[in-house]
Amino acid sequence: ETPTPLFRTALSELGRWLTYEATRDWLPQVEVEVQTPLATTVAGFVDFSAPFAIVPILRAGLGLVESAQSVLPSARVYHVGMVRDEESLASSCYLNRLPAQFDPGARVLVLEPMLATGGSLAATLEAITARGVEPSQIRVIAVIAAPPALRKLSAAFPALDIYAAMIDENLDERGYIVPGLGDAGDRLFGT
Repeated sequence: ETPTPLFRTALSELGRWLTYEATRDWLPQVEVEVQTPLATTVAGFVDFSAPFAIVPILRAGLGLVESAQSVLPSARVYHVGMVRDEESLASSCYLNRLPAQFDPGARVLVLEPMLATGGSLAATLEAITARGVEPSQIRVIAVIAAPPALRKLSAAFPALDIYAAMIDENLDERGYIVPGLGDAGDRLFGT
């Protein structure tokens, strides 16, 4: 019964923390001499000239975009829309705005708040890697993950790093995360 504005704020804040964690040892750095008031010293800065991309999986992933952009301000944002058939639990793509080919050496941050079966994320990862990105250059931000999704993704993409706030117990017969938090897209947009 959390009101939509509060849910949106909490999701955004959690997304920022997870993005910091996911990118802490992943961002390329450049060393530069800096003159302080007392001396010259060498300091490390993030090299934002390196190619970065953020890929939210619609629609719930939109709730994490602003948070990710606050950490990666120069990243390009490419959208992927996935929908899950509620009977078969199979995912299908209804929107793919990925580039034909990612820049060489691109690092890609995928935003998928709920990892239940892993079908939507697996299909998105297949599309990203088909466009030239190594799985070791992809990081995933999730709010909640379930063991079936983690097993599936680990088998298909062993070099993939997933940053999740919580790993819940399992899925119910409808493929919903238990105990979960409900449909993140519905709660984010009040629908």
